[in-house]
Amino acid sequence: MTSPGILSHPDFRRLWIADLLSQLGARLGMIAFPLLALLTLNASTLQVSLLRTCETAAWLVLGLFAGAWVDRIRCLPVLVAADLGRAVLFGSIPVAAAFDVLTLTQLYVVLTAAGLLTVLFDVAHSSYPPRLLSPEQLLPGNARLAGNHSVAAVVGAGAGGVLVQWLSAAVTIGLNAVGFLWSALWLRSIRTPEVRPTAPEHRNLRREIVEGLRYVFRHPLLRPIALNTATTMLFQAANGAVMIVFLVREIHLSPSTIGLLSMTGLLGALAASALTERLSNRIGDARAFLLATIGIGVAFTLQALTGPGWGLAWYVGAMLLAGSCIIVAYIVQVSTRQRVCPPDLQGRVSATMSFVGWGAAPIGSLLGGLLGTTFGLRPTLWIAGIATLLGSAWLVLSPFRTLRTVPDASFESGPSHR
Repeated sequence: MTSPGILSHPDFRRLWIADLLSQLGARLGMIAFPLLALLTLNASTLQVSLLRTCETAAWLVLGLFAGAWVDRIRCLPVLVAADLGRAVLFGSIPVAAAFDVLTLTQLYVVLTAAGLLTVLFDVAHSSYPPRLLSPEQLLPGNARLAGNHSVAAVVGAGAGGVLVQWLSAAVTIGLNAVGFLWSALWLRSIRTPEVRPTAPEHRNLRREIVEGLRYVFRHPLLRPIALNTATTMLFQAANGAVMIVFLVREIHLSPSTIGLLSMTGLLGALAASALTERLSNRIGDARAFLLATIGIGVAFTLQALTGPGWGLAWYVGAMLLAGSCIIVAYIVQVSTRQRVCPPDLQGRVSATMSFVGWGAAPIGSLLGGLLGTTFGLRPTLWIAGIATLLGSAWLVLSPFRTLRTVPDASFESGPSHR
């Protein structure tokens, strides 16, 4: 199980609580925004898919720059400012709804601006643990932080659907603002001094970005991880762009039922966050990562079998499998990057990995909307699922196929077998 000792670190505990609040806010928004567009503003499939496109497009614009920037500055002030900014943006939604002036345009603007802040937050958040924890604390620390994804997915999905039905989607989004504000207050309470990184004598932003890209795509383990992540995010976004529309308009589910079913399925993610360390110790973290990525593809393919009545079991089972596999893959991927990457490249490598993955998300969301409009919602789910499964070939054909564990240090010629 995940070591409980990591939470005895007082400042990590504050980071962990702040991250949980931020994750909960994000999860509430993931279900509330499309339901607001569908049920209140009568949006089309393509218009709903554009919400996710706006939210993730910032990775294409800012992702690489953010990594080079974070390597030059302290991360904690960035985390606080990003949370406060998102609180203001999300808080504008219930205000506009109360005065009956809410439009799709405002949703797009809010999500685009919040996406820019999320890029800064995520890159700084990924680079901050190595500045706060010792190397041996990174795996249990990342497991705890990944557990927040699980808890937020379970609670946020269920609560989001119920709150939309009880309070309205706009008010539910307003609760996001409260979560981000509370997160900022916890982050402000961290006391461990963060040393400002040493600035290079001759700064060249372009060269620093290229160094991050070169390190990732020349590294025998980070390169296949990046390519697999891009493929998975592309088609996972295509799936996500149409899934709520599919459940509302073809399966005829209410918001609360969608939330509760998603919550039940995502319990697997909560279990996985607690068991990943044990699984990695038993079969090796490299093998766990390979199996998890294949499992993600299988899970998204099975979602296409979802139907009314007992057919909903396919959705629950697929979400259970996807949630557990995504968490295992996330923990191992982040820990791998942090272990093989030099400290002065952490921000840039983190941003490169995020840019490759999240940069594919807006394209995937738009692709999902176009496929759903052209071919229908269920065929789009089949296409996205099968393509995600095929994306695991990037890892199957890489050194991960023969590795048991990830080496502890960076290497150029290739990993040694362990």
